Amino acid sequence: MKISTRIFLTYLIISTICFYYPFRWVLDTMRTRYLEAVEDPLVDQAEILAAMVGAQMTAGDFAVEQWANIFAHSYQKELHAQIYDLEKRAVDVLVYLTDDAGTVLFHSTDPDQVGADFSSWRDVSLTLAGSYGARASRGGTVADDAMVMYVGAPIMVNNQVAGVLSVGKPTTNISWFVEHAKLKVLLLALLALGLNALFGFLAARWLTQPINRLTAYARRIKGGERPPFPQLGSSEIGAMGRAFEEMQEALEGKRYVETYIQHLTHEIKSPISAIQGAAELLHEPMDDEQRRRFLGNIEREAHRMQAVVERMLELAALENQKTLLKAEWGAVDALIDGAVQRVEQAAAAKELSFTISVASGAKIYGDQLLLHQALVNLLQNSVDFSPQGAVIAVSCTVTGSVCHLRVADQGPGIAEFAKERVFEKFFSLQRPDTGQKSTGLGLNFVQQVAILHGGAITFDDSVTRGARAVLSIDRP
Repeated sequence: MKISTRIFLTYLIISTICFYYPFRWVLDTMRTRYLEAVEDPLVDQAEILAAMVGAQMTAGDFAVEQWANIFAHSYQKELHAQIYDLEKRAVDVLVYLTDDAGTVLFHSTDPDQVGADFSSWRDVSLTLAGSYGARASRGGTVADDAMVMYVGAPIMVNNQVAGVLSVGKPTTNISWFVEHAKLKVLLLALLALGLNALFGFLAARWLTQPINRLTAYARRIKGGERPPFPQLGSSEIGAMGRAFEEMQEALEGKRYVETYIQHLTHEIKSPISAIQGAAELLHEPMDDEQRRRFLGNIEREAHRMQAVVERMLELAALENQKTLLKAEWGAVDALIDGAVQRVEQAAAAKELSFTISVASGAKIYGDQLLLHQALVNLLQNSVDFSPQGAVIAVSCTVTGSVCHLRVADQGPGIAEFAKERVFEKFFSLQRPDTGQKSTGLGLNFVQQVAILHGGAITFDDSVTRGARAVLSIDRP
């Protein structure tokens, strides 16, 4: 499992747990909070109505019929009260009165209850006992299955408790408010969880981005590329990346020196042996012609050693170069003309000719000197393998952001066994006309130039005669 996935899942699990319990508590206690909000005004209503009844009883003008008419009129009146999303259509508060023994004197919704004994109900018994009386019971309204909250208040006459007035409120509307509020809370919780998951995902990507960059950097190095070191910031990951780069450079330098010495030793062994053999033979009696031939062998092998050393130094400098030191735009036709001029003398010796085809106004971006040397190496390779009087075709096409330089000859082509090795250091094939081999560093140099420019060098297998090299260079 990816580390970004682990971070995301861990964050999501922890945040979900942290979200779950608060939201669960809100949902579980929401009904209680609504009931508390309703009970508070019921206390006020009960106290005010009880004071009114007490005043009427003290004055001797309390009439049950008057209270019955008031409530009957209120119940019959049709309301259109829009309370947020709820439209209230009727009064649903109920009131009943008892005497000091708990016997019902008046009931606003059920007159048949008059004379009933309510002394056992908590709102009545506790109020008569001088405590706060309240209860919640089912019934008492038309919808007998609805829960009704009752709050009692003492009726005081001449500073004596003469009875109890209880105000009841059905919880039907409260249940409606609670269910709608729960739905909104659940939708809010889902939205919060979704946003939390989104931000968690983005945070995980942001946290692991330096790691992904470092991984991609390591893979590109493994693939033989020389990418620039990625931006990792100043965090611990950045410090780890820089330490990784230093370690990679140290190991790469050590391996490069070992390989460099091995290759150089291998390549100069043959010229040294030839020089040593010719020098030993020069001590023997021989005519001037033989002496000149052996001296020529010594001179030729010395030049070969010098060429190997120079090419190795050029290649070493190129391989240790991580980025382009001098990149600029250059005209492709000027690049090709300059490279062709470098091999004209060798081409003239074999009566070779060149055909050049370049897209109008084509330009190439990069180190122009390195690109020139790479193209010269490709042309020199074609000159070496071309038969007498052949034609070498040089062309350039631009596809999207890539510039393709092609060099095609009419030589024997690349043998099947050599196709996978042509870019190896010191691998070389015998020239058809002389049987000699080159240093085997030219095509490897071209490959390193291509890699440094973020491009590639390939040989086109579709040609039926000769070889066609394709140097592809990305353009910004």
